[in-house]
Amino acid sequence: MAATSSAALVTMVVVIAAAAISTASGTALLQYNFYGSSCPKAEEAVRNATQKIISDDPTMGAAFVRLFFHDCFVRGCDASILLDQSNSNPQPEKLAIPLRGYAQVNTIKAAVEAVCPGVVSCADILAYAARDSAAASGGFAFAMPGGRRDGSVSNLNDIPGNLPAPNMQVQDLIASFGSKGLSAADLVALSGAHSFGQTHCSFVTPRLYPAVDATMNATFAAALKAVCPPPSQGGGGTVLNNNRVTDPNKLSNQYYTNLATGQVMFTSDQTLTSSNTTNKMVQDNAADPIAWMARFAGAMLKMGGIQVLTGTQGEIRRVCGATNGGN
Repeated sequence: MAATSSAALVTMVVVIAAAAISTASGTALLQYNFYGSSCPKAEEAVRNATQKIISDDPTMGAAFVRLFFHDCFVRGCDASILLDQSNSNPQPEKLAIPLRGYAQVNTIKAAVEAVCPGVVSCADILAYAARDSAAASGGFAFAMPGGRRDGSVSNLNDIPGNLPAPNMQVQDLIASFGSKGLSAADLVALSGAHSFGQTHCSFVTPRLYPAVDATMNATFAAALKAVCPPPSQGGGGTVLNNNRVTDPNKLSNQYYTNLATGQVMFTSDQTLTSSNTTNKMVQDNAADPIAWMARFAGAMLKMGGIQVLTGTQGEIRRVCGATNGGN
């Protein structure tokens, strides 16, 4: 009975998610089973490597999803977040954003290259790894189209104005997501990724000092202050779990319950309850985990179509940290 229910859930998520992206212009440029002829085992290779990485380190599911989000929002889903410092990219995005998972993406890329070298882009590998992270860490699956190609530019100066900030208010967040072709519903659904993963005290202390944010649960705030001292005393690099209420490595709709009780990290989280429109979405997602999974999947697919390079644009990198020119 449990297996049957699980299968039905997955089917529902896939069907609803596919319907949700039918009007996403970027996604229309991509194709499901894109590597069906050129590299039939590509997605299997990504899935196996991703699942192994998450099995060994359960925190990595959130890391892959976060990498995918950051990549797509800054220059579109072109794997620019993966590029290392070089002569042609002296100030890449990764210098400004303390993200995890770069070495693990390289491991996945190596697994794919072993099956079919020079065929699968790093941008698609990152998209597939984020999808497979939802399955490994959240228990729900959905199809992800492919066909993205890799860009050649990564510049940390592109981050401001493109990447939403943790101190943003709801209307600014809606505008930020809207500029990428995503709706308020997508914003709320994707914010559910803060049900797992990690952050640092430096992103949380503005809500703790000099006075605790009035919207934060007092007991929750006291526990955070015990870990995160005032900025003048250092400790900004201390790692925190985004979800300090339940399992910090499980992608789920627990985030929305945490929102209702004031037990979330960022201003950009709690502000979702300040608008009647987004607060209703928060309540709906808290009440119905299956519907949230479908919304999350649909939003991931839409996000995966932001400003993609396809056809003869860009390249297929041999290694994810460098362009094929290598300079």
